[in-house]
Amino acid sequence: MTLGNIGGYELVRPLGSGGMGDVFFAVSPTADRVALKVIKQHLVEEPTVRDRFAAEVDSLKLVFGSRVARLENADPFANPAWLAVEYVPGATLRQHVDARGPLTLPVAAMAGAMLADGLAKVHQVGLLHRDLKPQNIILGPDGPKLIDFGLAVLVDREHYLTEAGALVGTPAYMSPEQVRGERELTPAVDIYGLAATLVFALTGHGLYPPTNSWNLLLRITEPSDLPDLSGVPAELAPLLGAMLAFDPTSRPGLDTVRTRLLEVATATSGRTALELRQEVAALTYDGDTELLVPQGLEDPKEEPEDLPVVEEQSTVEVPETTPTKVDPVGAPNPPVDVSWLVDKMRRQYARRSTL
Repeated sequence: MTLGNIGGYELVRPLGSGGMGDVFFAVSPTADRVALKVIKQHLVEEPTVRDRFAAEVDSLKLVFGSRVARLENADPFANPAWLAVEYVPGATLRQHVDARGPLTLPVAAMAGAMLADGLAKVHQVGLLHRDLKPQNIILGPDGPKLIDFGLAVLVDREHYLTEAGALVGTPAYMSPEQVRGERELTPAVDIYGLAATLVFALTGHGLYPPTNSWNLLLRITEPSDLPDLSGVPAELAPLLGAMLAFDPTSRPGLDTVRTRLLEVATATSGRTALELRQEVAALTYDGDTELLVPQGLEDPKEEPEDLPVVEEQSTVEVPETTPTKVDPVGAPNPPVDVSWLVDKMRRQYARRSTL
């Protein structure tokens, strides 16, 4: 039993829900596993928003790389609008830290460098992630992967402030310019989000103490109210502090961030980048979270078999009862009613001259 079909994908089970829509584990007709997001109707009510979403989807088709979950299919103009991306098994960074505690310095720094690689691929095609947070990072069998990149374009400042559920886990990782509602955003917003995510990965806490949404947003936009970096190792505190600069033009670029994170990861562990990459996957991937294609969806749908063709001129009398045929899986097919054919052949036989 499935939850329905969208765009040819069978919805198997819900994966989660957020400010932009509901996510389902779904399966294609050829048994490909995807994460299918159904976009909330109010976000795409205006035709201009659907056009913007369609343009974003076209850009997502160009994103590549091992650090991003690839786009599989989408229909921005369907009701409801939806898109399907590669299913990545594993827990989110948020789930991992909540369950097992913060990452070690070398593992967090290496994971951050790998995520910087992913962000670089997103930025290369003119996209911004805009919603980088621990919930949007899957710790897969080959390390961390970014999900939901490019979709935050559908949620503007008004929705963040008024839509129920949209604030959960998101404003704490938003840059000041996003909170202010600026439209001309730069890659610096993702530098800020990556830093906020790494602070959580290293310490288990956010940049500001838990509080109501309005108070949190006010604190983010106050230049003198600095983010909380307590618990961040000294080796990374200067870099993360620079990445969280209030002025986006003061934040370092991705190349600088990746280089520094790699330096810290290798220097503090005494391991190579390859060894650290393998360690990240070994320490963070939870294979028990993987969802498989249900047994009932694995086999292709079989078309009904055609009835046997009997030539009209045949002189062989067909018996009244036909043996029951068994299909390949052992279930008997219902007997075919051929009594009309039997009567017809008997009449033809009666008209023949006796030998």
